[in-house]
Amino acid sequence: MIFHSLTYLVFFALVLALYWSLPRRGQNFLLIFASYIFYGWEHPWFLLPLWASTLVDYSCALGMERFPRQRRVFLITSVTASVALLATFKYYGFALENINAILTHFGEEPIRNALRLALPAGLSFYTFQSIGYVVDVYRGKIKAVRDLPDYALYVTFFPQLVAGPIERAAHMLPQYRSERKCDAETWRIALGLILWGYFKKVVIADNAAVVANKIFGVQDASFPIIWAGVFAFAVQIYADFSGYTDIARGTARLLGIDLMRNFNHPYLATSPSDFWRRWHISLSTWLRDFIYIPLGGSRCSVARASFNLMATFTISGLWHGASWNYVIWGAYWGALILTERFLESLGLTRRLPWLLKVAITFGLTCFGWLLFRERNLAQIVHDLAQSPFAASAEQWRMAIYFVVLVFIYALPLVVHMLTTGIDGWRIEARLTNRGQFILETGVAVLLLLGIVTIRSVATSHFIYFQF
Repeated sequence: MIFHSLTYLVFFALVLALYWSLPRRGQNFLLIFASYIFYGWEHPWFLLPLWASTLVDYSCALGMERFPRQRRVFLITSVTASVALLATFKYYGFALENINAILTHFGEEPIRNALRLALPAGLSFYTFQSIGYVVDVYRGKIKAVRDLPDYALYVTFFPQLVAGPIERAAHMLPQYRSERKCDAETWRIALGLILWGYFKKVVIADNAAVVANKIFGVQDASFPIIWAGVFAFAVQIYADFSGYTDIARGTARLLGIDLMRNFNHPYLATSPSDFWRRWHISLSTWLRDFIYIPLGGSRCSVARASFNLMATFTISGLWHGASWNYVIWGAYWGALILTERFLESLGLTRRLPWLLKVAITFGLTCFGWLLFRERNLAQIVHDLAQSPFAASAEQWRMAIYFVVLVFIYALPLVVHMLTTGIDGWRIEARLTNRGQFILETGVAVLLLLGIVTIRSVATSHFIYFQF
């Protein structure tokens, strides 16, 4: 079930209508039941690995507290089970493909693929969330959950089940155990988030996707056309993923649950490390806390700290997909941040103007999006080998047309970014309550009109559903 479908809107309306008539315990059971319907709507068998992950991690966390001498055994069991789940569904085919390539190279017979499995939506998200819970119990940061329904809700809460944010147990479990309320102010904020999220998805992301898909479907595109497509994809993936997060956060707020902010205007970043403090915040902080710091972080030699950073970002790339382009994309970001640290140590970045740093970071980000979007390594090499001087005037005009077209669709995103993401430009701080109400009402009307009139006919699933 996808957020921007009539089925989901009816489904959520029914859940919401019943939800606030129930006591807290009943609300939790309703959310669990609704989450299973939401997740298993198109593919009921997706529920099987979800249930397996829930039961294994719930039991292992309890085992750590009941048998403290065996805490490490339970931790290893839980993490191994989660990694095995990911390896089976997400990386088995990728590993077999590379093994067969090696065998074929040496003249051996390839191994027959006897196991063909579809990747359950959101598998990487809920396994990372479960691993985080078990590790936090092991570290003594939280107590193991004794109530299975509470833990099941933590894993399956439908607004963030399929594409995050990757939440922490310390943030979510207290909310499931306490009484919830939803007042007029909460409804105002929640509906604003949902409306803005839908606009970003069906108007900005899906229209940009038409351009990006058309360009990336061309085998022999010229230099300007390729980079016009990269720009379109940069707009698409940000509007798509942040739009999902806004809808998820708004939906959760209507249910009295607060989800963390997952984006903070990443295209205003002034450096690669700043970008990752703003983009997919729940994943970057998860990788920091559960991979980078346990490896030793930066509190070690320069060589070891560099290895830790590269390993973390390479894992980040592999988390996104079982393909070499994702591994290269992750390593690319690791190399960028190492380069940034080196330049900072020389004092070469301090005097650069803010706007120039934003422009450079956006350009580096777009280069990364080419690596992310194009899975065929030979095609990536072909794209990077194109010369801007070999393109005709007609190709440049066509590229400019595509960029302008995408920019027009993205203009509300740019305005929002500038008026809410830059301290001195924030409009809300200058308005009275009445002025803010008038502004929000006017914006809501414009968003609704945009969704109705200029939404893309060619809509698609959210990009991060595949991860």
